[in-house]
Amino acid sequence: MLELKNISKEFPGVKALNDVSVTFMNGEVHTLLGENGAGKSTLIKIISGDYQPDAGEIFIDGERMHFRNSREAIDNEIGYVHQEVQIIPESTVAENIILDQLKNFAKHGFIDWNKANEFTQQYLDMVELDVRPTDIVRRMTVAQKKLIQIARALCLNASIIMLDEPTASLTESEARNLFKIIGRLKEQGVIVIFVSHKLEEVLEISDRISVLRDGELVKTIENKNVKKKDIVTMMVGREVVLDKFMGFLDVDPGDVVMEVQGYSLRDNFEDVSFKLHRGEILGFYGLVGSGRTELAKTILGVFKKDKGDIYIEGKEASIPHMRTALEKYRIGYVSENRKEEGLILVADLQNNIGVTVWHKIASKLGMIPLNEEREICSEMVGRLSIKTTGLRQIVNHLSGGNQQKVSMAKWLAANCDILIVDEPTVGVDVGAKEYIHEIIWGLAKEQGKAVILISSDMPELIKLARRICVFKGGRIIGEIDGLNEGVEKTYTEVSAVIGQYLA
Repeated sequence: MLELKNISKEFPGVKALNDVSVTFMNGEVHTLLGENGAGKSTLIKIISGDYQPDAGEIFIDGERMHFRNSREAIDNEIGYVHQEVQIIPESTVAENIILDQLKNFAKHGFIDWNKANEFTQQYLDMVELDVRPTDIVRRMTVAQKKLIQIARALCLNASIIMLDEPTASLTESEARNLFKIIGRLKEQGVIVIFVSHKLEEVLEISDRISVLRDGELVKTIENKNVKKKDIVTMMVGREVVLDKFMGFLDVDPGDVVMEVQGYSLRDNFEDVSFKLHRGEILGFYGLVGSGRTELAKTILGVFKKDKGDIYIEGKEASIPHMRTALEKYRIGYVSENRKEEGLILVADLQNNIGVTVWHKIASKLGMIPLNEEREICSEMVGRLSIKTTGLRQIVNHLSGGNQQKVSMAKWLAANCDILIVDEPTVGVDVGAKEYIHEIIWGLAKEQGKAVILISSDMPELIKLARRICVFKGGRIIGEIDGLNEGVEKTYTEVSAVIGQYLA
């Protein structure tokens, strides 16, 4: 049994946790819920030794514990899958997975890599990740890196495993496999502490749920006949309308703003073609490694295509790098990997949001008018309800969900004609998720923007997209059309069709 008693933690200007007491029992899945900044990640980082509490105590099976660092927590059989990607990019899959237990594979000062790779393969098979132990991690997708993190925690054989947004960027089938693994951990008596903003999966796998709000524990409840709307009310302190149908997108089939023909990138995707219309939300769905994100980055010039053509507004385009995509063709990209690609973590909000408009507002001498930049950034902070002490707050000091809002805000500030949005609601709470959905919808419906929505959240795609392209093995293998053209297809119907494509 894990007990937290009267835990408090304060950061400059923020009371992250205030007198929180909660008990986690052996063989249960105990979920922590709350809005962004409610204190969930701070609480599990205290358990993991990443943070030390300002006040309060931790007990494991009645013994008082004090973890000065993550190594001490690991030595006490605590495994932790971080919300953010925690990998060494230039190392192999095996090196990342066995990082916490290298000594188990050492002999006379050398690592037995044959043994390490065989060990690693067991856990790659467990999480159903189709990569080799010797593959370098750097070019892998966020979802693949997330599964590597999960494998790293599982191989510790820990008695307490903490999973912070583990299904972010995973498709439904990949999440299902993770739930099977969690079920086996429960049978072994492991304490599973689960953090997620996806209420459907929380209600499916949780035994108990603790709700945090503004750093305080609201209530711990048994997951018996609990209604989603009641949980949301506890989280946000007010009623929130969830999963409402957005409406219909009327699109002129002849008004094509982007056409991709025969795009290929070796070992990632091959012969991909599609059209994107003005005022359309086009969904991309596929399993880990299916090529969706790699295609987006190739369109933007991050990766160099092997072959294929792209047309913007009917004219052939050449996009050698991201700057050309933004400044010449007005294409923006909300990255799925905010830590490594989406944000400048050591910079403040104003620099992070303003970076996409500098080329527009700069004087002839290259000077940035700070008042104009501040006005634009303030509007975005208000529009996305970013919880911050001000525009000069360092982004790394924000919660993960608020960081995601900043990543979204900078591209809204750019006012692009074409916006590629990759996993836009990863790590955000239910209220913010609904608001981001409304923003994406408004971009297409009200402003006539063209949006490519890459998401592993199938309900999100069904709710927003007019069409969904299904990816498998680096190809588009199917398309579902007319999702909001007068007939509201249900989640069950669309997921069944996608399941047939992916079978």
